[in-house]
Amino acid sequence: MATSCQTWRPDRGRCFKTYRITVVLFMDLVFLCVNGYLSSHVGQEPPYTRDAQHRPVITSPEVPAAASDEDSYTSKCPSGSLCSRLPADCIYCNYHHNCTYKKPASFTCQTKKGVHCLGESGQQQTNFSLPITCQFCWQLEPSKYRCSNSTNCMTVSCPRKRYNATCEVLDHVHCLGKRRFQKRLFCNWTGGYKWSTALALSITLGGFGADRFYLGQWREGLGKLFSFGGLGIWTLIDVLLIGVGYVGPADGSLYI
Repeated sequence: MATSCQTWRPDRGRCFKTYRITVVLFMDLVFLCVNGYLSSHVGQEPPYTRDAQHRPVITSPEVPAAASDEDSYTSKCPSGSLCSRLPADCIYCNYHHNCTYKKPASFTCQTKKGVHCLGESGQQQTNFSLPITCQFCWQLEPSKYRCSNSTNCMTVSCPRKRYNATCEVLDHVHCLGKRRFQKRLFCNWTGGYKWSTALALSITLGGFGADRFYLGQWREGLGKLFSFGGLGIWTLIDVLLIGVGYVGPADGSLYI
């Protein structure tokens, strides 16, 4: 029987070991090159940033200050008038709420900067006492404040409709609390229609729908026109309804 013999060559393992050392050295060289590149570029400030630190700083021109609050109220504050007659925007008052409702009360007030007034003796004063009636601004009479008027609500309706109005107290009126407040008011505005004109048209030309046409109610006017005033019955009813004010303008406003 033939015997196979393998000859051991000691240089085989030596060549494989040399190959691994070469690969490791090459990878180490590549890693050193990459690390050096990153350290020299990453984290370095851009050239325009370094140059900007040495360049002069350009600032925007100064903008003049806005008009002070003093100019806004001194224009409507009369100089040399009685302190008790100054508008509310011209003074500071130390209002307290422990007074009796609807009873006279006196509060300590001070004029704002740039406002000059005279006391009862005729001498110029800065601090003075202001006598007013103890009540909040929203409790004043309607003649002492102005409110916004809504033209989107129906004035001729049952029950009467209300709207949210923004009211502001007149300048010469003094009161407690906020001078601007909200209030629920009845719809009260007019579109220029006269009650006397509508009634006259209803009596004379109501059979032809002239009263309804005048009030802006075109459908009812055409109905009366082509039905000859509902054979007189509709005409008579409209005279009564317009006379008592139940039928009004189509836009929901009040008569003049």
